[in-house]
Amino acid sequence: MKFGITFFPAVGPDDQSADKYFDDALDLAVYADERGFYHVKTVEHYFFPYGGYSPDPVPFLSAVAARTRSIRIATGAVIPAFSHPIQLAGRLAVLDNLSHGRLDVGFGRAFLPDEFAAFGIILDESRARFDDGVRIVERLWTEEDVVEDGPFHRFGPVTLLPRPYQRPGPPVFVATATSPASAEQAGLHGRGLQAVPAIAGPEGFTEILAAYRRGWESGGRPSGTENVQVSLGAFVANDRDEAHKLGRLDEQLYSDKIAQATKSWATKRSTDYPGYENLAHVGALLHFDKRVRDDHILVGTVDDVRRQLARLGESYGTDITVSLTIHSGNLPAEVAERTLDYFADKIAPEFAD
Repeated sequence: MKFGITFFPAVGPDDQSADKYFDDALDLAVYADERGFYHVKTVEHYFFPYGGYSPDPVPFLSAVAARTRSIRIATGAVIPAFSHPIQLAGRLAVLDNLSHGRLDVGFGRAFLPDEFAAFGIILDESRARFDDGVRIVERLWTEEDVVEDGPFHRFGPVTLLPRPYQRPGPPVFVATATSPASAEQAGLHGRGLQAVPAIAGPEGFTEILAAYRRGWESGGRPSGTENVQVSLGAFVANDRDEAHKLGRLDEQLYSDKIAQATKSWATKRSTDYPGYENLAHVGALLHFDKRVRDDHILVGTVDDVRRQLARLGESYGTDITVSLTIHSGNLPAEVAERTLDYFADKIAPEFAD
């Protein structure tokens, strides 16, 4: 197992100023680099306290790249449907050069109806726009005189500058919350997988992971060489009750924020998002104690978390990267730093092999 960190802001101006959130997150990213963590990752969301302090991962990750030396930087994820592929490919190529080849690019479809409405994008075009956007970005990274004449974008011939630092381009991941079909396609195309097991639940995530590995092997790749990142909340302390108290508070505030952002699913339907109408109630369904029992939140003492990770390894395999969601902005940054220390000193070494 490898261990990285994920920033998913769940605050708005009434909770914490944006500059304070970014100052703390940047300091934590630098600290994670110093402590030997594998990557730092952040999201793309708009308008709501649920992720809205990160409408574009690239500026923050550029600041991380400038202040760090070893840690990989990752988008988790950028949304092709909301950007022109020439702009997106160019921004990411610059970031890959700024970091001297430390970039991993996670692409996502997005899933909040209000975001699609604001960009004037039809929900039922989500999958097609995602596939088209990722394909074009990869072409722009690797080809010259690119010409596109598709349903969403028409341009060319163009040759992107700068070219990515990594050749043929940064590693590509697909972010999926509940879709085994998307996971299988990601594996088939040789892309990595970014997932949040707490959203899918134990059975759902097991199905997603199996579909991804099935696609990976169907694409002619050997088992055990997949690239899987899973995001899990993490709260570690010497005192179990303290860790649970902090984790419960942070996760409840996160649940409140996602409930606000997803309530429009009560009246929206899309063939590209079957079953997503259930997300209208997702905030009420994210029970802290159940997610702890499912090992989808890592919480407690060092020994507690070691046992959780051992069970996860048995269920999902040990060839995964665990992205610790450590700083929503609702708890002091010192809480996250303490968790990083426990992982670096006492937990990660136990799972390094």
